[in-house]
Amino acid sequence: MVRWQAVAVLALLAATAAPTASSEELNSSALLFISSDIRGYLAPCGCTEAMRGGMDRAAEQIAQARAANPFVLFIDGGDALFSRRSISAREAPQEELKATTIARALIASRLATRAVGELDEARGPRFRKSLHLPDLDDGSFRLFEQAGLKVAIVAAKNERELLAASQRARRQGANFVAALYYQPLEQAQRAASNPDLEVNVLFATRAADEMDGEDNRLVRTRVPVARIQSKGRSLARVDIHFTGAGEPFALQKTSQEQERELSSLDERIELLKRELNAPGLGEQIKELKRAKLAELIQRREAIASAPLPAEQGNLFALRFIPLEPALPSNAAVKALIDGYDRQAGLLNLAWAQKHGRDCPRAAKGQAAYTGNEDCQGCHAEAFPVWEASKHAQAYRTLEKLGRQYDLNCIGCHVTGYDRPGGVCRVDKVKNRTSVGCESCHGPGSIHSDDPDETNVVAKPGKVDCVRCHNPENSPHFDFASFLPQILGPGHLGQKTSTPPKTR
Repeated sequence: MVRWQAVAVLALLAATAAPTASSEELNSSALLFISSDIRGYLAPCGCTEAMRGGMDRAAEQIAQARAANPFVLFIDGGDALFSRRSISAREAPQEELKATTIARALIASRLATRAVGELDEARGPRFRKSLHLPDLDDGSFRLFEQAGLKVAIVAAKNERELLAASQRARRQGANFVAALYYQPLEQAQRAASNPDLEVNVLFATRAADEMDGEDNRLVRTRVPVARIQSKGRSLARVDIHFTGAGEPFALQKTSQEQERELSSLDERIELLKRELNAPGLGEQIKELKRAKLAELIQRREAIASAPLPAEQGNLFALRFIPLEPALPSNAAVKALIDGYDRQAGLLNLAWAQKHGRDCPRAAKGQAAYTGNEDCQGCHAEAFPVWEASKHAQAYRTLEKLGRQYDLNCIGCHVTGYDRPGGVCRVDKVKNRTSVGCESCHGPGSIHSDDPDETNVVAKPGKVDCVRCHNPENSPHFDFASFLPQILGPGHLGQKTSTPPKTR
């Protein structure tokens, strides 16, 4: 831990130290990269193709910018370390390892400073402080200076803190003030309307709920307000052009032509992703679509990162960087993520073997999970269809990745996770692996003893699928087009008479 503390101190010094070169050798500009609401996401889950996100991609964007600009600050808005406040004893080993890895990835990216969100405190302040991140207290600020430009980063959880900290930053000579405001977008917009607020740009860093940060938003008001896409899927980039004059900074508008081209590319990228994840697509067609997707992403990146038109005065521009799969990966941070993947499963397996408890029995009169074997006696004709589906390979896909003990994954890759008669231990998944009959049709013990359409989910609907095929894991899921992939002879997705079970 001492080694990581030293790394953190060196990273902070590197970010804040004034250069020895003369101001003539430096341009009067700065570049800010802001992440927010990462929620414990080192990388996308990988359940579907072309998923956005990854701290390794973010790190490489920042590293490439540093190679071209001497004044680059990387800032985090908080809620980075964990996805929720309540963490069970079973989850603690993996979640603490993940938070530690996120902290190391932030440090490797030379994090300058960060705000602290409520989710960051899931394992308590002592654990958070042990990570030795350059955290900002609520209602405080940190000042960075180079070539006469002073940039202040403010952290606040309420409007009183926001006003006071930004005013103190101005009194200490800050030319440009960026605020990390731990409130949802709507409350941030209200704060931005306060005429006494001395901030150039306000980042709304708290999501109203888990699905609130599904897109990037920029509200162009007197004080521009931005919300960054959650779960590490995007960065915000702020380009600051400083002339040295005392005039206030103005938000630079991008050209309408550029906005239209970026919007068109975003639409085409999303359409290609949807097509790429369409069920039943041949591998040759997939390869063509992957190549086209990479081409569009590179074109968008070139447009979005192009130098802004030269204009007079103190100006800044705010752009979002979606971390698409075609973007390059930072080798050092990727190594951290790979190391986490290897260690997390081993920790979970060891914990289960030492402390794990089997699932409780079903309450009297309630059905329990029994496994596919009990279904096969009466529904043998449905099994060839199931065996040819991806549902039957769900657990094997985790094994191939070495993630079969990953608590963030296993719930959708076994049958009856954390349910009576299901799976409550990663070391005891026998007869419950993959997405079996009861994943869709519900626990089958009562139906197995007394076959009847009324004591089983005879015809599962969309609501039964989206528990796992949700916007996070399966963003292009379409019930109507995916359903035929699991239907066939003996499994037609419609109510049929159930033959009596023979014993």
